[in-house]
Amino acid sequence: MENNVWIVGDDAEAIVIDPAHDAGAAAAAVAGRTVAAVLLTHGHDDHIRHAREFADKVGAPVLLHPADHILWDAVYPGTVPDAQIADGQVFTVAGTELTALHTPGHSPGSVCFHAPALGTVFTGDTLFAGGPGATGRSYSDFGTIIDSIRTRLLTLPPETVVNTGHGDPTTIGTEAPHLQEWIHRGH
Repeated sequence: MENNVWIVGDDAEAIVIDPAHDAGAAAAAVAGRTVAAVLLTHGHDDHIRHAREFADKVGAPVLLHPADHILWDAVYPGTVPDAQIADGQVFTVAGTELTALHTPGHSPGSVCFHAPALGTVFTGDTLFAGGPGATGRSYSDFGTIIDSIRTRLLTLPPETVVNTGHGDPTTIGTEAPHLQEWIHRGH
């Protein structure tokens, strides 16, 4: 499965969101920069499997919302992330603020990171081009993800770019008119 890995920062420092699959390639992409944190949008294996290896390579802490610790434990038994992500928590890197938005549904601890100054939100698997993330996995719920999208994401400015965990970006304005279609479609 292909995942998007997001790097936010400048030539001196960065935050890395969901360093999936190839820790070496992700580390090479941030070489020469201080990595302030590894932020995880949620605890599914395809997003966290190589997070610890990457964090160790770059000397950064790994952060995850506590509601997804059960998913973390399936990949890293008997351990915990270095720190927790709280709803509303602000992470600053290179003068850019990312605000954590707890958006449960795809998983209990799913989090999006809104960067107003960049006009973007990093949604992990909460929202994609074409609709919500899958809710057929353990600990997921369709009604909850719809509520998260409606109340936490579709309230952002319509021009906000949605950088997803997989696939192409979209915008809030492109996705918002389809909410009712998604609800009728179900998943």
